[in-house]
Amino acid sequence: MRYSQLFGKTLKSAPAEAESANAKYLIQGGFVDQEMAGVYTWLPLGLRVLRKVEQIVREEMDALGAQEIFMPSLQPKEYWVTTNRWEGVDILFKLNSQTGKEYALGCTHEEVVTPLAQKFTKSYKELPFAVYQINTKFRDELRAKSGVLRGREFRMKDMYSFHTNQEDLTAFYNRALEAYVKAYTRCGLQVKVVQASGGIFTQNVSHEFQALTDAGEDILIACPNCEFGQNSEVATLKVGEACPKCQGTLAQMKGVEVGNIFDLGTKYTDAFDFTFTAEDGTQKRVLMGCYGIGTTRLVGSIVETHHDERGIVWPKSVAPFQVHLVSLRSKDAAVQATIDQTASDVYDGLMRAGIEVVWDDRADLSPGQKFADADLLGMPLRLVVSEKTLAENAVEWKARTSAEARRVPIAEIIEEVGTFVRE
Repeated sequence: MRYSQLFGKTLKSAPAEAESANAKYLIQGGFVDQEMAGVYTWLPLGLRVLRKVEQIVREEMDALGAQEIFMPSLQPKEYWVTTNRWEGVDILFKLNSQTGKEYALGCTHEEVVTPLAQKFTKSYKELPFAVYQINTKFRDELRAKSGVLRGREFRMKDMYSFHTNQEDLTAFYNRALEAYVKAYTRCGLQVKVVQASGGIFTQNVSHEFQALTDAGEDILIACPNCEFGQNSEVATLKVGEACPKCQGTLAQMKGVEVGNIFDLGTKYTDAFDFTFTAEDGTQKRVLMGCYGIGTTRLVGSIVETHHDERGIVWPKSVAPFQVHLVSLRSKDAAVQATIDQTASDVYDGLMRAGIEVVWDDRADLSPGQKFADADLLGMPLRLVVSEKTLAENAVEWKARTSAEARRVPIAEIIEEVGTFVRE
């Protein structure tokens, strides 16, 4: 990608109303554009990050043996009446059709997936199984805030598992918990796994995955030495007490909820009278689990935990591009031609090596402006081709996480970048 041709550019300053780091840097960097409160357009740079995050999540769900489906966001009122949630969920968007029927815009999909699974499940031989989707959700939030952390329209991965008995459900639940931690780790996040309230979903066991950040809305009682934590809403321990897992001293922390999992039991299968024929011929109720990750929120959480005063510091696994190539201007036309050709050769060589690179080829900006944009956009590695570097037959190399730059011979740059990307 040549930056001069990129749709969506950096802004000179962040919007005045942008309070959180993710709102500030995602908008200023041209990753997203705010349409209205809680609703964003994902521009090319942001969409590349979102797709990488979702692919990591998809790979971990596939590794669990779950199968991907895609369910409608427009849901019939009847399903929500069946579960007694049509009047009980205050964040539910409700629509009146010109046909006289009423619909909901899905804030979650238990009301759709349960009767769907029921259509295809009659016997114990067809259980257990899990299905998931990555889809757009809608929630009528009273106060959409904190950039993409709390929106009215957002992306989510939601998975649902179906089981014949509690032992099987618990085993899958624990496997899903481990898969979530792995997915977050791959995205560059360290999370606390905290026991939490099931809210509108269930009275059974549930866990939240909290990324620690001062921008978090949730107050945690957690251990700084291990993954143990509790949401303060349901905490049974207090600050200063010993961690029950490692005996560390519990402290108060702030976190962003980046996922949750629920043991739904028979809450929804009771509502839909969803049974299966057991091996002994009797009818038994199917048990369910639910597992959600807000993928757009996950992007925002990564920014909240990976930034500095200059901009975003993307982890390699989710960066929109691995390399930010910058070519600087020279007053000498012949030298400028050599700079342009060298930058083009490096760009083409990286592309042929399968390395993702964006080239800031703009001719009308100062070095300071280009470097400021590179810091704001936060690619893992910045390469600079200039009159000074050509004098040494080299390219300037600076990792986003490093304060120091160094020179690498042009002949070695492709191989060294390949090693950097793979590390």
